[in-house]
Amino acid sequence: MRKINVITLGCSKNTVDSEHIMARLAAAGYEVVNDSDRTDAQVVVINTCGFIADAKQESIEMILRAAEAKKAGKIEELFVFGCLSQRYADELRKEIPEVDEYFGARSWDGILERLNVKNKSELITDRRLTTPDHYAYLKIGEGCNWMCGYCAIPLIRGHHVSVPMEQIEEEARKLAERGVRELIVIAQDSTYYGMDLYGERKLGELLRRLCRIEGIRWIRLHYAYPAGFPDDVIQAMAEEPKICKYLDIPFQHISDSQLKAMRRRHTKAEAYALIERLRRAIPDLALRTTLMVGYPGETESDFEELIQFVKDVKFDRLGVFTYSEEEGTYSARELSDDIPQEIKDGRAARIMTLQREISLENNRRHVGNVEQVIIDSRQGDFYVGRTQYDSPDVDEEILIPADRRRLMKGHFYKARITSAADYDLYAEVLEHIR
Repeated sequence: MRKINVITLGCSKNTVDSEHIMARLAAAGYEVVNDSDRTDAQVVVINTCGFIADAKQESIEMILRAAEAKKAGKIEELFVFGCLSQRYADELRKEIPEVDEYFGARSWDGILERLNVKNKSELITDRRLTTPDHYAYLKIGEGCNWMCGYCAIPLIRGHHVSVPMEQIEEEARKLAERGVRELIVIAQDSTYYGMDLYGERKLGELLRRLCRIEGIRWIRLHYAYPAGFPDDVIQAMAEEPKICKYLDIPFQHISDSQLKAMRRRHTKAEAYALIERLRRAIPDLALRTTLMVGYPGETESDFEELIQFVKDVKFDRLGVFTYSEEEGTYSARELSDDIPQEIKDGRAARIMTLQREISLENNRRHVGNVEQVIIDSRQGDFYVGRTQYDSPDVDEEILIPADRRRLMKGHFYKARITSAADYDLYAEVLEHIR
């Protein structure tokens, strides 16, 4: 039995791809390990990210380390796939020839062929989870049609392609049968789901179908594009108790001039109107967003509009990126990267300073509340959990003292929030929810 080490870099969508290929390899009799630095694996497979400069550099460094291990005789075969090799396969072949083969983001089945693994259709919904056993990402689509000015995803992953609804349901049922209690629904634009297959957006129907799956307790929605947001999704979130009152909408900016330059397909007024619709229908909704500063042409006036947006909306969760030019994109071809990095960094820091104050204010309002909490892990003197308002790895945590009672990972508890910090809450457990 040969051992294969699958190393995953980048986003949760890459995580799902790696989990699918790991399931195929395991079914074929390979011993599969994940992201292991201490392994005697004869074969190494690296799933790369090619989205932004830091991620690309991390992927290149990982490939180089593996290539050195192969030259030293520690690895027999080395394969690379994912976004970086989709974009730069020819360059990588020249610069790092030790890799046996490079495959694209959507052609990882080529690795199976190289390893003499039959790509059986009955395994299409199988996964070898690399997340904790109680939650999993559920990818419902691939690629994107929006062609935002700064984004290379359509160049890498292609146009939006929805996964058939029945296939998603089958995959979700298999996850539930193995103990997954929380599904995190992801796509480059989750709200566009269904347009290519069914001629209309079908996310609302899909969410309701997922709610009918026995064993699933929470369903969380990520990466919802703000333009054309479906009313039936809002209605499903308001009505279905399994759908977390949580939504990740990357607004990126709010100034109309910047939105137009970014080719975002919506206006400032429409963004504010969407937030009003969401909060009117779902009063306890936790909104997460991502913003970008320093995009070409961003003036001080544009930035002040963005600051006011953050003050007005008081997002529960917020992240900021500084613009970096990505070759092949509209902004790289047509616009000049004219904002100095120190100004970009200063604007990002100013937003995060403001958000820290907002986060503390929001958190203090939860003190005294009783919330349902899922336990993810134990770290030192605390159990680490989350409410429905928090997604793993990116949002804040609920910290529960570990010296009072033993809690079980992946189980739900009622907990009272006792105190608040900037980005964390502290709680005491009241009872186990079975």
